[in-house]
Amino acid sequence: MTSLNHYRGYTVHASAHRLRDKTFSANLMLERSSEHPTDAQYRFYSLDYFAKESEAVEFSRRWAREWIDTRG
Repeated sequence: MTSLNHYRGYTVHASAHRLRDKTFSANLMLERSSEHPTDAQYRFYSLDYFAKESEAVEFSRRWAREWIDTRG
């Protein structure tokens, strides 16, 4: 499951990856809208683990908003 949205100049790609133990890893890719995309991509893996895929994706979305708000 992947969620795509935009927040304060970033494209937020929140996703979940199913693990062997049937839990889901919360993952995230952020892309800053700019003319130079090479320096504008951030990837975060295994931010936390959840029993449900939807919970992992929602956590990634919230984590992205907090990261963007504190970093700009």
